[in-house]
Formats: sequence, structure tokens, C-alpha cells
Amino acid sequence: MFMLNDLFPFQISISAPAIAAVSLWSLALYLGFFPITEWVSEQLTRWFNFAERSLYTSEAEFERTRKARELQNSFYASFLSIVPFLLTGWFCAFFITRSLGQSWTISLGILACIGCGVYELGRRDGQSS
Repeated sequence: MFMLNDLFPFQISISAPAIAAVSLWSLALYLGFFPITEWVSEQLTRWFNFAERSLYTSEAEFERTRKARELQNSFYASFLSIVPFLLTGWFCAFFITRSLGQSWTISLGILACIGCGVYELGRRDGQSS
């Protein structure tokens, strides 16, 4: 079985509560800033489509496979749009852990997820009305 420690010459130890805290904070930020999430995903999709256009020399080949490539680029952009929120969630969890402790990081992360989820539901309800 391949371990992460076999890849690096130094020891990496990540605790389960740290992963939980970062995940909770990332989810809360992702939900709370959903319009920004959509914007980041849209910009990444545009960039992927633009970058991939330069790989084709034939216009006919480019147009033939356009729909499938755009869908694939949209998937990749949606997946990569999580990265800024993971980094920001890590910073939030790190600073709360340093100031209040590990248990507070998880507790406040759960509260932030609930609050941001309710906010997002209200925002969408307000848009549909």
C-alpha cells in the first residue's frame, strides 16, 4: 500500500479533526459566497475553452468536438472552483484553532455551515419571488 510518507522525505501528519474543520469552513464559505463561486466557475470555464482552442489547427475538427469539450471544461472548472474556498477554509480553521482551540473550530464551522445554508436558501427564495 502506497503511503503519503513514502512520497516525501519528511513526515506529514494531518489529524481528522483538522480535516473536518477545514471541510466545514470550506463548505460554509462555498455556500455563503455562492455568487462568487458561480463567477469563479464561469471564468475558469471561459479560460479552459480559450486555452483549448489554441490546441486545434483545423476549424472543422474544433467545431466537431466542441460540445463535448465544453461540457468537460465546465466539469473541470466546477471541480477546481473549490480550491480557493479550501484555502480560505484552511485559513479560517487555522486562526480559530490558534485563538480558541480545536473544538471551537469544529463547533463554529458547524454553526457557519448552518447559517450560510439558511442564508443561501433565503437568497434563492428571494430571487425566485
